[in-house]
Amino acid sequence: MKLDGLLNYNPVLLALGATLFTWLVTAAGSAMVFFFKSINQKILNSMLGFAAGVMIAASFWSLLSPAISMAEESGSTPWVPAVVGFLAGGAFLLMVDKILPHLHLGLSVDKAEGIKTNWQRSVLLVLAITLHNIPEGLAVGVAFGALANNPDVGMLSGAIVLAFGIGLQNFPEGAAVSIPLRREGFSRLKAFNYGQLSGIVEPIAGVIGAYLVLTIEPLLPYALSFAAGAMIFVVVEELIPESQSGNKSDLSTIGAMFGFATMMLLDVALG
Repeated sequence: MKLDGLLNYNPVLLALGATLFTWLVTAAGSAMVFFFKSINQKILNSMLGFAAGVMIAASFWSLLSPAISMAEESGSTPWVPAVVGFLAGGAFLLMVDKILPHLHLGLSVDKAEGIKTNWQRSVLLVLAITLHNIPEGLAVGVAFGALANNPDVGMLSGAIVLAFGIGLQNFPEGAAVSIPLRREGFSRLKAFNYGQLSGIVEPIAGVIGAYLVLTIEPLLPYALSFAAGAMIFVVVEELIPESQSGNKSDLSTIGAMFGFATMMLLDVALG
């Protein structure tokens, strides 16, 4: 099928297909737990750094930059949707972070964040991982939803590149989830199931994002910026600190540089 042939499909269905792809890549990464019982800290830090770099690049090249361009084309003040949406996305994730009970890998249950509950450690760990994936699915959904208002090949290819980039960083992220869960004492199958399950939120968030953009057309620049703000919140709050653990922080920084360069290359060359 030609690229422009996809423009005839419902953007919500395209968003669903794209985010199902990113979920499947997460599952493929989680499947690494069947081959490895533990993961070297150097490799883990590099993978988390790479994921952070991809998300930072995607936030600008695939989300904020198009939002600013759309605002300019509509005749409105270009920085308003970008700033307002970006801060709103960060505020939303901050609120979810404060409310949703979750626990980060390597910490004891008494260090769980959010509303206090008696939920099992495994549930709290999966919720922490799931929190990472909400803005990723939302970003892909909003990007495909934008096709309803701007149905050209350039916009479509940009959305595809974004989905591919998110999927690319989901593979190491899936492995970085399931293998440490195995180290926590989970069976291989249970660690895999929890790892891939954390990615199921991406199709849900993707469909919601695409539908909202279709329903409320003027929201598009704000929605793109919102997704960018949510992604940057996750990067700064979770991915970067986790990637800097131990004394191998240089590798996480190098991973972030390569992740950023990879996503920038994909977006500029193909998007």
